[in-house]
Amino acid sequence: MIANILRTGVAASVLVSSVALAGDTAPAIRDVPVGGMIAATIDGKPVTLRVDPAAPGLVFVTTAVAERLALKGGALGLGYSVGGQGAMQATTVRPMTFGIDAVKRRIGFPSRKHEAKGKAADPRWVGRPYADVGDGSIGPASLPEPVVRILLNAPRAGERTVALPMVDGGGLLGKLSGTFAQITIGGQPIRVRFDPYHPSTTVTANAATLIAQAQRGTLAGLTAPVEIAFGIARPVRTMTLATPLLVGPLALSSLGVRTTDVGSAAGIPEADAPPPDPDEIVVIAKGKRDANRDRLTIGADLLDRCSAIVFDKPAKQIRLTCG
Repeated sequence: MIANILRTGVAASVLVSSVALAGDTAPAIRDVPVGGMIAATIDGKPVTLRVDPAAPGLVFVTTAVAERLALKGGALGLGYSVGGQGAMQATTVRPMTFGIDAVKRRIGFPSRKHEAKGKAADPRWVGRPYADVGDGSIGPASLPEPVVRILLNAPRAGERTVALPMVDGGGLLGKLSGTFAQITIGGQPIRVRFDPYHPSTTVTANAATLIAQAQRGTLAGLTAPVEIAFGIARPVRTMTLATPLLVGPLALSSLGVRTTDVGSAAGIPEADAPPPDPDEIVVIAKGKRDANRDRLTIGADLLDRCSAIVFDKPAKQIRLTCG
């Protein structure tokens, strides 16, 4: 197995439409209903998948579905890292259909090969399902339509829509990391995931430090475990921002900091710490930072204000509509 480590009134059915504007054909749009469930086939057999805007760039199926479809892992195995713990995935490319669209997609499912290597295997790296919902999960980039509109909630008065740049995870295997929006904080890019199926908004440590410096953030309270992805929970503390951070139409006044993931949050001041002595010289060392690994994940605590997320692949935009 080749192990590659990747650093992490609404319609009741799926509608796929194409609209002609001024004599030109607009890109086909897939409307994904609230709850995200759509029908598809793998090897001609029906499956129900949840469209998850935070999902990496594979079609993930559960162990039970992989066994029912007799899927066999190929040469490319993938490990997704969440705070130093891993979710090993066997992968294979299979024919799929989404409505009338027939395509081939890489499918991932929990791998047991790594666990079978005996004492040499790292116990933190095991086969884990992405999510036990329906038959599996799929990100918007894996759907065949150029534009994917994920409906989150009923529209509300006063909504506005803001477009953000769309990027992948960066590097050779960046597309397998997933699809992200990108914002800039302190002159540095940070990738943003939209995760309506986890309750909390969180950020990795190095990105949290940038946000704290730009928005005057302070930490308070105890560390608590929060699930991030693949069922993996990481230690998180609450950071309060004196100046809210704008992500499209959303204003973040607080968020959870993954204190030891992708760097350290030790440089973020405590809320109850005394002010620094103006005569004291403080030296803060700056380590090498890989911007591709910084992640800000917007959870349901904020996305509950939003009615839709649109992933426009031709325009390379993610459009977020929130009240």
